[in-house]
Amino acid sequence: MAAVFGIILLWRHDMEVLWATLGGVVNACLSTALKGILNHERPVSTLRSDPGMPSSHAQSIFYTVAFCIILMIKFFGFNEITAVISALIFAMGSYFSWLRVSQRFHTLNQVAVGAVLGFCFSIFWFWLWDALLIKAFIAHFWVRVVGAAGSCVGFLLYVVWKWAHDNKH
Repeated sequence: MAAVFGIILLWRHDMEVLWATLGGVVNACLSTALKGILNHERPVSTLRSDPGMPSSHAQSIFYTVAFCIILMIKFFGFNEITAVISALIFAMGSYFSWLRVSQRFHTLNQVAVGAVLGFCFSIFWFWLWDALLIKAFIAHFWVRVVGAAGSCVGFLLYVVWKWAHDNKH
């Protein structure tokens, strides 16, 4: 997922893409929080020690699937080509999420919940940008500076936290 966001950041490098990248970090934090709250066991608990509900992989994959589909339709419009490409992106996301079930890291329900959460959160995150934040972003320079700096610092903190957390286990 990081590669997809990296490529899109290089392609577009604007605040909307930074906002989407920040949304990916918030989405991952949401998944971690829900795992702790729901504390749902994995199908084979010896493979991983953390809870399995929702599947953070499926949630991240489908956040990115929705992000790619929304961005493509916003950039190119909705037509036959974007509809086919959107269906292919959705199918690829479904396949990669299903691999979590086939490898016995998650149940089908854990993956389905993660996929729905990730897809819906992506739609909500883009709605938040279009409905509220873009007006402030255009009107006030300080919002651009704080937004860009906040996105970068937030992403950096998440990477450091994730690195420290992964090295503990």
